[in-house]
Amino acid sequence: MVNMIQGLRRSVWLCLLHVCVLYASAQQGFNNLWVGGYASSAGPPYGGVDLEFSTGSLEIGSVSRAIWFFRTNTNITNEIGDLLFSTNGSFIANALGDTMLNGAGLNPSDYTDNYPEGLLISQACLILPKPDAPGIYYLFHGTIDEQQTSLAHYLYLTTIDMSLDGGLGGVVTKNQVLISDTLNSGRITAVRHANGRDWWVFCHKVNTNTFYRLLLTPEGVNLDGTQSVGIIRPRDNGQVCFSPDGSKFAYYWGQFNQDLEIFNFDRCTGLFANPVHILINDANSMGGVAFSPNSRYLYVSSLEDVYQYDTEAADIEASMVHIAEWDGFYSPEPPFATVFDIAQLAPDGKVYIGTGNGTFHLHVIHDPDEPGLACNMEQHGIELPHYFVNSLPNHPNYHLGPVLGSVCDSLGMGIPSLAEDVLRVMAYPNPSNGRFTLSYPVHPEAGLLEVLDAQGRVVYRSRLAAWSQVHAVELGGEAAGMYQCRFIWGAKRASVRVVID
Repeated sequence: MVNMIQGLRRSVWLCLLHVCVLYASAQQGFNNLWVGGYASSAGPPYGGVDLEFSTGSLEIGSVSRAIWFFRTNTNITNEIGDLLFSTNGSFIANALGDTMLNGAGLNPSDYTDNYPEGLLISQACLILPKPDAPGIYYLFHGTIDEQQTSLAHYLYLTTIDMSLDGGLGGVVTKNQVLISDTLNSGRITAVRHANGRDWWVFCHKVNTNTFYRLLLTPEGVNLDGTQSVGIIRPRDNGQVCFSPDGSKFAYYWGQFNQDLEIFNFDRCTGLFANPVHILINDANSMGGVAFSPNSRYLYVSSLEDVYQYDTEAADIEASMVHIAEWDGFYSPEPPFATVFDIAQLAPDGKVYIGTGNGTFHLHVIHDPDEPGLACNMEQHGIELPHYFVNSLPNHPNYHLGPVLGSVCDSLGMGIPSLAEDVLRVMAYPNPSNGRFTLSYPVHPEAGLLEVLDAQGRVVYRSRLAAWSQVHAVELGGEAAGMYQCRFIWGAKRASVRVVID
């Protein structure tokens, strides 16, 4: 009888542990895997590259797959961090890296035909989950339809159903025209509506200051209108992005006196306001933009220079700090210069910057929430196993919630209570040998993690990046026993106990 009770207890414990692991993993989702690299069949130094953030820090992997990635790149994972599908603008690949069911023939044009291995357009594709429709995803995309002027004539919509082809997914509608006009190629971006469920999607009309605004709801995608604001922009090759909290928007291209614009944004109405136009006194032409996790600092990567701007300063232009000038490094050798190109905020709270060439490196800003040189910009600080061509994915902030208290906060999707947060904090595996992963709710501000032993001594302390969901811990040399993992976000706290055996 005693053995039977002990066995029953052990079974219950294992079941609870399994549920905890599944629940903890379910907090990861959507953007914790970045895929890149190309020409796997050619062998090293070519091949696929995975940048994996599901443990809370960057892990780099080498993989062989059929799809190639150049500048046009986006992908999405499911709630447990597994790759669902990806695209290079020419076709859609399933989780195996092969062409998805009905995924060929994306973006019909002569330009696409010339680049079947992947398009060379920044932010030409974007994936969003359809609200209230698990397993259904929308791909917003475009190409170059007028090669002499590098203009787009269409913004397309393609719908993917992940229940098809045995769970590998399939395309159910493809190349549906949402907008027919002369558009700046790429620069497709999105931000969560203030209700926490729907999405605003934007692209730009060439030789104007007009943005097209679309609204994605459970009923589908509709053109919500246009807005003319800011400077007139000719055809360009820069980058746009929203701040993680959705309150600001930046547009950068370094030619023809275009340079940088910063807007305020209203997530309820979908309207831009208060544009600030900043001319940057350099001779650079390309580049990108990315916000810090706290949405305060904006980083501009401008071919040979990187700048930081404080968007909360009274004079944003005067707040500029020159944080990096290209140091002359080549990877692996001339002419493969590691200059500065498109940028992307990652789930580990760092900003990664492409090199503008097919190289073995990325640049990284380790502490982007810090002012000036304290942001810790490291040139070519990330070494990769294969050539990588500016393949940073075009990801919005999938974890942004509602604007609490606004007139649009009407769906009751508010921030979880402290009690709910406590229930959503998990450790796995648990017990462990001292190496375990913590899963916790998303918070818009950075947090602090402390691990305490049975005597209350802090044996581990680490910063939790804003918008992060997982963090890997390694307690080297600590004695077996019970430890408490304490999470602190301002006045809000939660904790979970772990056992080291």
